[in-house]
Amino acid sequence: MGPEHVAQHLQASFDLSYASVDLVLAWEQGEAVPSRPELIALAGVLWCSPGELIDRPRTLREHRIARGLAPEEVALAVDIDVLAYLRMEEHEDWQGTERQSAVLADTLRLSMPDFVTITGREEELAELLRSAVTTRWQTQIRRVGKVVPLDKRLIEHTLRVLFEDYQWQMTATPAWRGTTVVGEDAHDKGQEFLARIVKHFWSRAGWTEL
Repeated sequence: MGPEHVAQHLQASFDLSYASVDLVLAWEQGEAVPSRPELIALAGVLWCSPGELIDRPRTLREHRIARGLAPEEVALAVDIDVLAYLRMEEHEDWQGTERQSAVLADTLRLSMPDFVTITGREEELAELLRSAVTTRWQTQIRRVGKVVPLDKRLIEHTLRVLFEDYQWQMTATPAWRGTTVVGEDAHDKGQEFLARIVKHFWSRAGWTEL
């Protein structure tokens, strides 16, 4: 269905008289973001769910829209004033308590990686992981567990494997004809590994679709 037909259906079936071809194209090209009512209407025209119309959600607002929920519904579920909740969405700064965070995760059906990102813990996790692989990973088990509520044995295993992965990057990098390059090339590989440490952590812990 082309943009012209989409715009016509939005106007005729969903009372969006302002839905022009240019607006539909702006949505398609990422130059504008549809509101919740617009997204629901668009999904109705295209016979799909709202979540199918956006890329993998990253922000609190995107996750809410992907679930087809209004701000009022989420705010009520987590017991936060709706205006305060909307400010959190706008500034991408979740300020809920542990209990409210748990309810949020359940309401939006967040994966563990998404939960850590939305609650603003990703950078803290990255720092702990960098420390774990560059010093002694055993000292970071409890701290990582406070940021990421996973089974302790899984955290231990993941940190140990990450440590080994990083040390291998730093000590030896396979090169041409089976020889080994050490020094600057290994250092660069190590820095690249550290820059993607959170993604490596989730992958080793069992989450691959990031």
